[in-house]
Amino acid sequence: MDSTKSTASIKLLTAPRIITLLGSVLVSLSSGTNYVCAYAPQLGARLNVSNTQLNIIGLAGNMGVYSTGPIWGRIVDRKGPRIPLIGASISLLVGYLGIKIIYDGGIGDRASVSSLELAVLVMCGYVTGLGGNAGLAASINTTAKSFPDSARATTTGFVISGFGLSAFFFSVLAHVLFPGDTSALLLVLALGTAVPMLIGLFIVRPVPLPSPGTTSTTTTIEAYDPIPSADAAVFLADPELVEPEDGDHAPLLSHGYENSSYHVPEPSVSVEMHPARSLSRGRDGKDGLPNIFGKQLWLTADFYLIFTIMSICSGIGIMYINNVGSISQALYAKANPIYDEVEALKWQAAQVSTVSVGNFAGRIIIGLISDFTRNRLNLPRAYCLCIVSAAFIVSQAFAIGVSSVESLWMASTLLGLAYGSLFGICPTIMIEWFGLAHLSENWGYVSFAPLIGGNLFSLMFGRNLDAHVPSQDTHSVLLARLWASSRALASDHQCFDGRECYVGSLKVTMVACVVSLGLSVWAGVRDGRKVRGRKSAV
Repeated sequence: MDSTKSTASIKLLTAPRIITLLGSVLVSLSSGTNYVCAYAPQLGARLNVSNTQLNIIGLAGNMGVYSTGPIWGRIVDRKGPRIPLIGASISLLVGYLGIKIIYDGGIGDRASVSSLELAVLVMCGYVTGLGGNAGLAASINTTAKSFPDSARATTTGFVISGFGLSAFFFSVLAHVLFPGDTSALLLVLALGTAVPMLIGLFIVRPVPLPSPGTTSTTTTIEAYDPIPSADAAVFLADPELVEPEDGDHAPLLSHGYENSSYHVPEPSVSVEMHPARSLSRGRDGKDGLPNIFGKQLWLTADFYLIFTIMSICSGIGIMYINNVGSISQALYAKANPIYDEVEALKWQAAQVSTVSVGNFAGRIIIGLISDFTRNRLNLPRAYCLCIVSAAFIVSQAFAIGVSSVESLWMASTLLGLAYGSLFGICPTIMIEWFGLAHLSENWGYVSFAPLIGGNLFSLMFGRNLDAHVPSQDTHSVLLARLWASSRALASDHQCFDGRECYVGSLKVTMVACVVSLGLSVWAGVRDGRKVRGRKSAV
């Protein structure tokens, strides 16, 4: 049965769906603040930490995002979005307030921040990442379960775009309200991320899709009504209501609400979208989607293919985002013998905003392209990975060629578009390859990929940047102090050589992007063969 035809009569613009979609965007917008790296150079200057240490703090946030993916994913799949939203609110508030307290305290007469304070900064970064991932998992899962396959890539892309726009939104907000005040920016991040998560508790709720074959007349009762009952059943289910293993699934709600897909599952199985979907691992349900999760996921070649592509591309994106402030400072310092810190901060903030806007646009654009590829061209969405990898190659080529801070916006825009496209398309491909029932849990496992790639490329970049800081022999120390003094730099870890400070790292990432493109082509061809095989078997 054609899933597009079966969902053609679903009204997408009902009030509950629109409210859920907008609420998910709000939560997603508050979840991507790990990419607000505008305060990183100022944090390094005030606490006198090296570029490598700054990258470790930034990577702690990324580790919080990606290492907790499977945990939050399983909770969302089983319990719904409420618990993750509460956890996100608390984690983001505590994390950013902790960073703010250490920043405000400074180092006094000490040479640098203490080991304990550095450890606390790393932990606070991790907690902010943990909270951001909780909010993102809740918003993506809720949206994916509220819209049919024909519009799923576009709607989830729209929600994920909020995650990409987060850095731009909060950077501009702090710049308008508290220009040049890093402490105020951290306070805005703490409150501006925690409060929307609490708002999401009331408006981010799944709107169930009708069961396959349901007539259009039943869609008139589509609303929030079944949701609280299902949520209550999940949170407060009596053990007698939980189905035994391999048992038949009976609707939790009365016959009048059978269009709701929510049933009380067995403890080891997440809430299903359709009553007819098979719960057996690795087998296709009647809706045509597979249901691969748990151990079976780790035994599937497709999992390692998308994991590798994600590791390469997301790692390159994280490296650039974490260090774009340092890149802009290096280019500005090279071209301006008289260093103006205020002007340098403007260029730095501009790059963060540019990456964020590109990130936002990429997530929306790839969703539209993906749905067009699937619905109009009848091709697997995996082919869109080729577009993403090619965009990364172009972005790295521009970054290597840029020699002035005035031109850096081109590389930042392209990197943002590529990075946003990657995270916009991959969840939808995960649904096609592994199914919707365990989307959040499966996506959580794939989210380990940016953790590996981000650590590898970011630490490489940080070490390369530190290697270009003036050496510490007597002659170089004297020159460095005179140079830094004339340029009014607050940090001893500044590189003055412009693009030479980092271009070696970008050459490595360029090669990695070419490898990713080859894997993406393979993924598209492989997926196309599988689709043709299924059609010929019917």
